[in-house]
Amino acid sequence: MLDLTWLLIAVPLASAFVLLLAGKRANPWGHWLGVAASSAGFVVALIAFLQMLGLDEHHRSHAVELFSWINTGDLNLSAGLLVDPLSMTFVLLVTFVGTLIHIYAVGYMEHDPDRRRFFAYLNLFIAAMLLLVLADSYLLLFVGWEGVGLASYLLIGFWNYRNDYATAANKAFIVNRIGDLGLIFAMGLMFTAFGGVDFATVFAGVENASTAQLTAIGLTLLLAACGKSAQFPLQSWLGDAMAGPTPVSALIHAATMVTAGVYLIVRSAPVFEGAPNAQLVVAIVGAVTLTFGAIVGMAKDDIKKALAASTMSQIGYMMLAAGLGPVGYAFAIFHLVTHGFFKAGMFLGAGSVMHGMNDQVDMRRFGALRTAMVVTWVTFGLGWLAILGIPPFSGFFSKDKIIEAAFIGEGWQPWVFGLTALIGAGLTAFYMSRLFFMTFHGKARWTEEQHPHESPAIMTAPMIVLAVGSAFLGLILASGDRFVTWLEPVTGHAEHGEPVLSVPVITVSTLVLVLLGAGYAWLKYGKADVPLTAPAASLATIAARNDLFQDSVNRAVLERPGTHLTRTLVYMDAAVVDGAVNGTGGGTAKTGEALTKLQSGKVRSYALIMATGVLLIAFFAVIGGK
Repeated sequence: MLDLTWLLIAVPLASAFVLLLAGKRANPWGHWLGVAASSAGFVVALIAFLQMLGLDEHHRSHAVELFSWINTGDLNLSAGLLVDPLSMTFVLLVTFVGTLIHIYAVGYMEHDPDRRRFFAYLNLFIAAMLLLVLADSYLLLFVGWEGVGLASYLLIGFWNYRNDYATAANKAFIVNRIGDLGLIFAMGLMFTAFGGVDFATVFAGVENASTAQLTAIGLTLLLAACGKSAQFPLQSWLGDAMAGPTPVSALIHAATMVTAGVYLIVRSAPVFEGAPNAQLVVAIVGAVTLTFGAIVGMAKDDIKKALAASTMSQIGYMMLAAGLGPVGYAFAIFHLVTHGFFKAGMFLGAGSVMHGMNDQVDMRRFGALRTAMVVTWVTFGLGWLAILGIPPFSGFFSKDKIIEAAFIGEGWQPWVFGLTALIGAGLTAFYMSRLFFMTFHGKARWTEEQHPHESPAIMTAPMIVLAVGSAFLGLILASGDRFVTWLEPVTGHAEHGEPVLSVPVITVSTLVLVLLGAGYAWLKYGKADVPLTAPAASLATIAARNDLFQDSVNRAVLERPGTHLTRTLVYMDAAVVDGAVNGTGGGTAKTGEALTKLQSGKVRSYALIMATGVLLIAFFAVIGGK
């Protein structure tokens, strides 16, 4: 079965093509084909996983050569897949959570006349992400990387008859292209330094490469990761990406796109191990982003945008862990897996709320929904407890491990990174509790047109499964360091020192901050009345409501200078380049026009010209003779 893992990519890709080519004829059954394709991928993944479990840990890396791809000059590259514990972890997450989202979408998109096309794009998304994580080279990974970008563009702008949705899709696409340049440059640097871009060649050549080369490669890889995973400073697209249908939001935030950057960093661990400065920058970016997302999340009233800010912050935790080196690699992926369950569950829960509230997203118009949507309340609540890190729910075992790892090290780093991660846990508890209480508790603030009701079983069933994972998956994977041991063939066995603060102190401090954050949120948004409109606020709150003015900064730093530069270049092209060419052409034309006047057709004019010529010849002959 490991040799047949190419089916993981081929099946959903084929399904996408069938649905797109079949057109409207597939509307009655196209959604079920999409579900079947994703489900088949999970079955293949599960069988391959069970087979891998039966192998010795030193034989759990399996190469699948597909075909000879590029043979030109010094570059000889085959297209192949690398099936190992890291890629298999992503495959299981993508196919399982992706299938649940497909099933949910059958109900959510029931009344959309173009549902078949939506499922085609979902299948394309799944296929591209699986190619990304299974590729055995950076170039093939880049094909999946671009496929994910294309699919996200198509899905975010699925309802592109609304200009703001189309703009959001364009924004996500363009910002990600900036990050993609980083991966392109990284591959160029790899080929220069190692003579290849496949993982085996690059990782084998790391020992003989200079620190400067590895640092350059590491920083360009980080740029790519920042774009795809919405990390500072390329995070501005993520909130606007909520324009897409809610199942898209769940897929992007939980199982695909935003996790790709974390995968890239962890997969490239040998490069970063040889470039400590680049590795440090990864940790700094993660720390900045987890704080950035938490601050923004505290002020958002749109339920989906609040969850988007949460994703940005949680991915920041993963990037911070990846930047800590071997001590953090496994914990980054561990939190990525648990986050995939509870964040997918909460996004689907948000979609269920919207389904029962006529697509309302303003949490100030919710309240007391626990009485009308019991299943949604319970399943969302389990995801809420998991992301807060309340024991024994999943987040306690994954996020708290990152906080502990952040306190390991020497000098200023453990104090800065550890305290940032610790404070972030308290902020997370506040903004996620704010979201939960504003939506499900307090007084009802619905309008007369809204009649909240529970979603159908085809939507609540996936939410229940994800809620079970949110509750117990972390405990299962953490028992006996099961998950860390599973990843060791890829991440290596990490020997690390003790944190600068004892583990019990860190654990108790984290729980205290979490309880304080949740308690304060209850007082403000659960117990007290919530205003129907956002009240006047401080400058800090205004900044958070406006995403810390990230769009204004981008316009000032990038968009306007870029526009002026483009206009200058256009003017220079027209005035200088075209001016020189056109001027030369114009001068030649005018010279020709002047010479045509000599061709009058009159014999006496020609005789005069000939006589003048004879006289000039005679004159120069006499002068020359002297």
